[in-house]
Amino acid sequence: MINQALLKQYQDAFDKDPANQASKHAIARVGINEASVDNQAIRRHTFTFSDETKRGKITNQKASGRCWMFSALNVLRVQTMNQLNVENFEFSQNYTLFCDKLERSNFFLTSIIETADQPLNSRLIAHLLNDPIGDGGQWEMFAGILKKYGSVPKEIMPETFHSSNTRGLNEILANKLREFAARLRQKQAAGASKEELEALKEDQLSFIYNLLVKALGEFPTQFDYAYRDKDNKFHRIEAITPQEFFNKYTSMDLDHMISLINAPTDDKPYNKTYTVKYLGSIVESKPIKYLNVPIEVIKKAAITAIQDGHPVWFGCDVGKMSERKIGIMDAHMYAYEDTLGQGFNLNRAERLDYGCSLLTHAMVFVGVDLDKNGSPLTWKVENSWGKDSGDEGIYSMSDAWFDEYMYQITVPAKYIEEEYQKLYQADPIALEPWDPMGSLAFLQA
Repeated sequence: MINQALLKQYQDAFDKDPANQASKHAIARVGINEASVDNQAIRRHTFTFSDETKRGKITNQKASGRCWMFSALNVLRVQTMNQLNVENFEFSQNYTLFCDKLERSNFFLTSIIETADQPLNSRLIAHLLNDPIGDGGQWEMFAGILKKYGSVPKEIMPETFHSSNTRGLNEILANKLREFAARLRQKQAAGASKEELEALKEDQLSFIYNLLVKALGEFPTQFDYAYRDKDNKFHRIEAITPQEFFNKYTSMDLDHMISLINAPTDDKPYNKTYTVKYLGSIVESKPIKYLNVPIEVIKKAAITAIQDGHPVWFGCDVGKMSERKIGIMDAHMYAYEDTLGQGFNLNRAERLDYGCSLLTHAMVFVGVDLDKNGSPLTWKVENSWGKDSGDEGIYSMSDAWFDEYMYQITVPAKYIEEEYQKLYQADPIALEPWDPMGSLAFLQA
């Protein structure tokens, strides 16, 4: 029991340690992290890399959780820049946001119909209702959008207030979806047929579509696009659909992309594939699928892709041991042992199991610095937080940070060893909806 005697014992022990006196003043003035920055960690990052890929200008997702879209489109646009012979190109992230919000609403309402027999207070229903329409997502969800809807240049569907500031839109959408869920469950309880529930759902989606048009803009189905290439030659693409634009001006084979994860927890043995229940965007698309492998397999695939000029989409826990302003992710960024008296000693598996770490952000590897033996020292990262973050939008990640907080990459199958390509073909084990490997899909602004 905490009492006055115990409090005095704690205070006496605190006062006896001179380090506490110094750190308490620094922490009170600048905060724990700033007072704990290890300058040696900063000096390890020169932002010079031995191998780099082509990339476009730094993008900015602003006050939204669209990192997975921005990073995926930043990978995709490199091929489009080559096809169009331009120095820079940016896809409309607002267009894919519109598609995702509409499809995610349908996915949620479909899940509500499928689980109508579950009690309202079940963990599953509570999970579904907790976050019906987050901003986040997974690579496979994005691939489903591209296959169904294609893509458009940013000029065709530019940003609006709510695409760059999604919190208010998400709140309205989430509350309407919860209301729609209540009506669907009530109608099912009254004996409605599946056809009647589907008809009601279509009426509900009509409201969602109307709201998205008002908040995000008219949804383009055909467009013209004019541009000048690197040689200052004028081009005009006329009467093209988003699907045609994607198919013609990118060459990514979405059916041969593989997602690798590293989750060294007892419930996820290596060399097996996994999916996450009730995680998705487009109902009819392929489900999320990962192959869990040792971290060295992920590194080798990423290096192989980078050396072939292919940027690499990845998901990580960006907030850990990371200095956003200077753009450094280093496993020894903060010397907490010096300022707090103890560091944080859970290993990678324990952090996942005990809720200390999960996927929180998606970015793109656009380079790596290899030593003379071909081992990575640091990784060059393209972020989507604008030029004021990092080195004009570029981050440097230590290889030790990669080992601790980098969880997933998605690359073309050709960059992965054949034995792992074969393992990826296995039917996935279904993880619970709240598993940390699904957390990237529940990001908010």
